[in-house]
Amino acid sequence: MPLSKDQIVPALITLLGADSVRFEEAEMEGYLAEPRRRFKTSARAVALPRTVAEVQAVMEWAHEVGVHVVPQAGNTGLVGGQVPLYGDEVIVSVSRLGGTRHVDAAAGHMTLNAGTTLEEAHRIAEAAGMLFPLYIASQGSARIGGVLGSNAGGVQVLSYGTARELCLGVEAVLADGSIYNGLGSLRKDNTGYDLKDLFVGSEGTLGIITAATLKLFPKPDHHETALLNVAGPEAALALFTRLRERAGSTLTAFELMPRIGFDFQLKHKMIAQDPTAERSDWYVLAEISVPRGMGDGGLAAMLETAMEAGLVGNGVMAESLAQREAFWTAREQMSEVQSKEGASIKHDVSVPVAAVPELIARGSAAAKAVVPGIRPVPFGHLGDGNIHFNFSVPEGGDNAEFMARDEAVHAAIYKVVLEMGGSISAEHGIGQLKTALLKEVKDPTALKMMRAIKSALDPKGILNPGKMLG
Repeated sequence: MPLSKDQIVPALITLLGADSVRFEEAEMEGYLAEPRRRFKTSARAVALPRTVAEVQAVMEWAHEVGVHVVPQAGNTGLVGGQVPLYGDEVIVSVSRLGGTRHVDAAAGHMTLNAGTTLEEAHRIAEAAGMLFPLYIASQGSARIGGVLGSNAGGVQVLSYGTARELCLGVEAVLADGSIYNGLGSLRKDNTGYDLKDLFVGSEGTLGIITAATLKLFPKPDHHETALLNVAGPEAALALFTRLRERAGSTLTAFELMPRIGFDFQLKHKMIAQDPTAERSDWYVLAEISVPRGMGDGGLAAMLETAMEAGLVGNGVMAESLAQREAFWTAREQMSEVQSKEGASIKHDVSVPVAAVPELIARGSAAAKAVVPGIRPVPFGHLGDGNIHFNFSVPEGGDNAEFMARDEAVHAAIYKVVLEMGGSISAEHGIGQLKTALLKEVKDPTALKMMRAIKSALDPKGILNPGKMLG
């Protein structure tokens, strides 16, 4: 039988002290629901350890008595992986494990505790004259432990990779309280399995990440940023190919956005004015990060030839930091603004880059067949094939009736994605939202291997039960 709250809370207080345990419903509120509030279940308690040793103590106790544990960092995940599912869990938050352990700009890495926010990580890198290139909308509250646990992506994946590719090593507390000391900074280490990659993207099902060594890069001298009118996704793909050929790895962002997303933001006053050159059905936000000593990155010249080739109709080059930030604000608000427009059905999917136009065409048609009048709002990282394929309620439609069709819309979109060799989760993870779907689409041998790893590292199944593998 699961331990009761009356049994769990005193034990946690003994281990951590009264100021590091939350158990009243009101004081646990901020830990129980994910940002979209799609998943909310109570917990026995929230544990807030201040040191790695305290994380170990909690896990050793939980393993001994069989208490379920939900690891949590910044609580910004969108698939429910970081919040309780059954109500008998203890949330172990690493939010108090902040700070820097080591920065070596010359060697190109820094070691941070898991509770450090992503925004703080950027400041730490900048103070050393370097760049940590992982940027996501929730970077002010997302923490390193969760960023790695979910293998976050962001807008610069096409040049720098996902969180997994930016991580050199991790330290993690296992289910039984033992610690994996994997904070290496070696670029080459061919001595067996790369164990850090088990924890990156594991969504807290294999251990609790307590620190990580992360790659640093030379800070760009400046950015050249343009918001461009394109005829459609096909033209955007051709433009991406052209810019990538000419700019190489200095092309650090290439985002596709539909006009409807700008119209929503203007309607709900989330932007003061239209940042685009003129109306167009589609836009691309392209950015080159210019290395020191390179001078002009050449984006303007590249775009001039792209216009001559008919790939770009019009556009605006950012002439100030404020204008660049306005472009990026409009991009980051594409998803948020949908909640102001009414109910929305969202998908975080990926396909081969060359297949993005086909995905948008086929997916939009499939969704419209399920819900006539549905408004597609597909946007995102065309450069790495990750599209946030969202849909808003038909204009004047009923939110409840619309959401009653969400499973049918999901099925239609995922059918198209899988037929194109894509993924049903590009960067948000599985959590508790997509566990059933994962079992349907994942290779059976891969699932068998994943379950074997889970069983080996967490034989009692106490870490994040019901998540990912169900």
